[in-house]
Amino acid sequence: MRQDEAEWTDPHRVLTESATLGDALRRAREHSARSIEDLSTATRVHVRYLRALEQNDHSALPSQVFVLGYVRAVAGALGLDEQLAAERFKRETPHAAEGLQSPTGADVTDARRRSPRWIAAAAVLVLAVVGWNVFQRVNLMQDPTPPAISETPETWSLGSAPGVVRLGAPRPAPPDQTVPALYITPGLEAELTGIDPEDEAAVQGARVDAPVQAAFNPRGATYGAAPTASSVVIQARRAASLVVRMGDGRVLFARQLTAGEAWRAPSDVSATVDVSEPDAFAVYMNGEYDGALNAALTPLSQLNSRAQAAARRTAAEAAARTERAVQAAAERAQQATASAAAATIPPEG
Repeated sequence: MRQDEAEWTDPHRVLTESATLGDALRRAREHSARSIEDLSTATRVHVRYLRALEQNDHSALPSQVFVLGYVRAVAGALGLDEQLAAERFKRETPHAAEGLQSPTGADVTDARRRSPRWIAAAAVLVLAVVGWNVFQRVNLMQDPTPPAISETPETWSLGSAPGVVRLGAPRPAPPDQTVPALYITPGLEAELTGIDPEDEAAVQGARVDAPVQAAFNPRGATYGAAPTASSVVIQARRAASLVVRMGDGRVLFARQLTAGEAWRAPSDVSATVDVSEPDAFAVYMNGEYDGALNAALTPLSQLNSRAQAAARRTAAEAAARTERAVQAAAERAQQATASAAAATIPPEG
């Protein structure tokens, strides 16, 4: 096998032996006989960003968080190792402490040039509205009109004028509306909660020992598996990228999530969760908050195993509460039977 043919059978060699990442991407594209336009259509990455990547022109690229997604998409479309390509881009890209650059290439110079015109137009409109209101109020102003009655009738001061009602002492408030007492099925509360409502100590203990946990609240689009086929939900606290790759390197999910958007993890898939910022994502297991992601790379099987273990603990606790409730009900029934038997025994003598 010739050296060039062996090189293309191993995607790692193309990335490691090329002078730069841009050279590796260009060589892989030319080897696949694809134009930049075809690659842009397949990856949905703009043509000018593809040219900038191949030419190693970092000044023409947006912020690193966006370009990493572009690099992974281009490498996957060309059959290269996405993770290796992303790591090499991080090594070759100088880090700069600057804010996010728009990936759309928006130019704000035109907006700045037109800002004074918009401000002037808005000021004229405000002045026109204020002037019109002042003009209307001035036209409606009239001199105060003297009352038609020149003097107060004598009967008014005595309180005998027709239609005049003299107020006496305040009366008591009317009684509240009678509301029937709420009916509670005997034994239903103990059956559902496993706690005897008449046992004050058990009720107080349940209030102290059962902390309230935050439940998953979708505040945006939720991607991934159906709710019935998933026990783990990863929700973005702020804008960040999330990529899920299968064991064979295929990308299962990749998206720049905004705050509130979430992804449901399937329970029967072996994959790895790759995020740009671990603390930007919250993990919910079985619908309840379980904390933030601990690392940038997290095996999905690890999250599913924790969710299954939590579900088993919850089921065991519910079964234990039910068993305690049944035992308490049996003890109360025995006590009631004993009390009834004692009451039927006639006194001696």
